[in-house]
Amino acid sequence: MRLATWNVNSIRARSEQVVSWMTRHAIDVLAMQETKCRDDQFPVMSFLAEGYDVAMHGDGGYNGVAIASRIGLDDVHRGFDGQPARAPGEAPEARAISAMCGGVRVWSLYVPNGRAVDDPHYRYKLDWLTALAGVTRLELGHDPAAQIALAGDWNVAPTDRDVWDREYFEGRTHVTEPERECFREFLRAGYLDSAAGFTPAEDTYTFWDYTAGRFARNEGMRIDYALCSPALDDRVFDAFIDRDARAAAGASDHAPLVLDVSTGFGG
Repeated sequence: MRLATWNVNSIRARSEQVVSWMTRHAIDVLAMQETKCRDDQFPVMSFLAEGYDVAMHGDGGYNGVAIASRIGLDDVHRGFDGQPARAPGEAPEARAISAMCGGVRVWSLYVPNGRAVDDPHYRYKLDWLTALAGVTRLELGHDPAAQIALAGDWNVAPTDRDVWDREYFEGRTHVTEPERECFREFLRAGYLDSAAGFTPAEDTYTFWDYTAGRFARNEGMRIDYALCSPALDDRVFDAFIDRDARAAAGASDHAPLVLDVSTGFGG
């Protein structure tokens, strides 16, 4: 099984590019974030034409998540129990979807950005991560042998090595201790950063801002992850970040992260 996660930054603008990339790299399952469209606007036919089923969760704003799979797409859940809303009285945003794909519970997650440490969106981000950690901890605690991938754009750089210049980010979101502590809660629950052992230290960034020539100077951040349950991590035998996809004309500002998983269980 080849499992990938990619913040596509508008699937309607990039559906042909995304599907072409999937077929070229023999991707079995792709978790997508920031699809930026309602479910009825999602370009499903582009995926179906290449043998992929799609489950999506979009509200037409700047959020939206989806999963495309050619090895099964069952038991789809949109959102999660206890998912907080951005403000009282509002519906939870379209930031989480999960499905069973080839025996693996694949999540596509688009963690709130946080905007600024003095913005209410920052507290929303922390609350959102805390709620997700509680749900996924219970999921793994209920079945320690479960095959689970928490894949997506986490909008957190867990260590100083995960940003191009720690001083530049001083006082900004993505690197604060409360955000990093929220991320560590998933590791304490037993999930593992399965790509870490395969991606070279000098080539781990997954996001480069469009402005100021960041990509050309490799001034990036590592904020996209696939945290795997121990049973699934045991099956991961390779991983890579496809910088070429970020370098393509009209590309998303994120690069896809790909995990290769042995077929010893469920596909």
